[in-house]
Amino acid sequence: MKKLLSVVENYRFDTQHEVDQFIEDSKAESVGGGYILSKYSTALKEKKAKGEIIDTGFLVTIVKDYNQFFND
Repeated sequence: MKKLLSVVENYRFDTQHEVDQFIEDSKAESVGGGYILSKYSTALKEKKAKGEIIDTGFLVTIVKDYNQFFND
């Protein structure tokens, strides 16, 4: 038997507002989506050239847990 335990998803966003909205939407979707949003994290990433920041973005990682390893 095989069953899906969890999924890790990574996304890129341009603004903190988009990040906040995405996390809130993901929490709301998890209620009826058949999974638990067990973790999420954000990190600001910067691309530099010659010491100057030329691009920025937010990396968002979410973990969706669908089943437990053991069914207690």
